[in-house]
Amino acid sequence: MKVIFMDIDGTLCGEDGSVPSTAREAIISARAKGHKVVLCTGRSKPEIIESITSIGFDGIVGAGGAFIEIDDKVYLHKTMEADDVHAVESYFKEHGVGYYLESNDGLFASDNCVSAITEVVGGAVSDANWFVEILEESLKKEINYDNINKISFISKDYPYESVHDNFEDRFEMHHSTVSMFGHNSGELAVKGHTKLTAINTVLDVLGVSVSDTYAFGDGENDIDMFKAVHHGVAMANGKPKLIAMADSITPRAEEDGIKLGFEALGLIDTL
Repeated sequence: MKVIFMDIDGTLCGEDGSVPSTAREAIISARAKGHKVVLCTGRSKPEIIESITSIGFDGIVGAGGAFIEIDDKVYLHKTMEADDVHAVESYFKEHGVGYYLESNDGLFASDNCVSAITEVVGGAVSDANWFVEILEESLKKEINYDNINKISFISKDYPYESVHDNFEDRFEMHHSTVSMFGHNSGELAVKGHTKLTAINTVLDVLGVSVSDTYAFGDGENDIDMFKAVHHGVAMANGKPKLIAMADSITPRAEEDGIKLGFEALGLIDTL
């Protein structure tokens, strides 16, 4: 049995947020052969929509490593200090940056979040409709500030580096894992919890050796994921730093990259 850790945005999903049918078939085939496939994503649970979960997975590493669920049992759920969340909100409001708070209760958008998304994605706004719909689901919900596990921000002009420098001492900082949001958008995650720490926990739970692990990813936050596994597979659209440390490279999601990657590693028979 092998364990395959799978990033979502830019890896399992293409630019439009959809999962290619060949990727779905490859994951189903791998699990049928006795392998386990675990989502390993910066997304929080409300963002892991039915079109993804319906494929069938053996677990979820979410919120960049702050949430772990294996076979429907939660093994980890770390949240931020409420005072830290309020400090980030104040900072973004002061600088006019759109943002949304992430929790297992939902995604809670600032008043200017959707307009910030529209400004950044421009003509590709239809590709973000699925995400805007998730934001709208929480519009009338009360925010539980003790249950926030990640904060994401959308920025066209305000520099990511400024946010990073202000908050790197309190949070794990990453550029946005959604490529359409641009290089100035980013994510603040729970300090001390990454894909690496989460994968180590998953392997302990499953009783699996590192030598039996693979990971597929495309972003710089997947560097920690690659450090935790035996074989890291970078998508062709991956960030240069990730590609430089990858053990192999597969085509992008839209070009059947997951299927071809699984076949190349012998995880499935040729589909």
